[in-house]
Amino acid sequence: MMMTARTATRGYWQAFQLVKASVAEIITGSNHGGLVRTAHKDWYGELFQPCVGAGLIPAGALAGYRNDAVYLRTSRYVPPRSEAVREAMPALFDLLVRETDAGVRAALGHWLYGYIHPYPDGNGRMARFLMNAMLASGGYPWTVIRVEDRDAYLAALDRASIGKYSAVRSLHRGAGAMVVGPGGH
Repeated sequence: MMMTARTATRGYWQAFQLVKASVAEIITGSNHGGLVRTAHKDWYGELFQPCVGAGLIPAGALAGYRNDAVYLRTSRYVPPRSEAVREAMPALFDLLVRETDAGVRAALGHWLYGYIHPYPDGNGRMARFLMNAMLASGGYPWTVIRVEDRDAYLAALDRASIGKYSAVRSLHRGAGAMVVGPGGH
């Protein structure tokens, strides 16, 4: 999808508002897995709504999961065929509903969302939104990937996605440095 900095920033802000509302519901006791099962579609729509408004993409491009193959520019990993996405996404959300540990929900939800890669674009942002919703369900603070950690983060996800699972441990070991606590520290 062709985006400008203005449409990308506006879309992220709009989606973030919905994610914050979802997190507030989760914190007050809503079922985390059930909520994100439906809310993630709205998050995605808001993420790219400014592109629709600017005429950069048709509104129909935001309806449902991807219908074509996707390839990741900086990864050796190739996501599943589009036909597999329709079975994989419900399985992901079923897993999130059944998992009792918020940290496990966050790690698996984040990684599997990116692994499945259900949309043509925005999957990393969506995976991090999902991760933070799952972290909130366990009382953890919002987590960000710092710009200076981006390359290591993407490399760890790539290694984990092609079967080098020790990369997941290194990704989570470094996660403590990525947590944003009160006051942004």
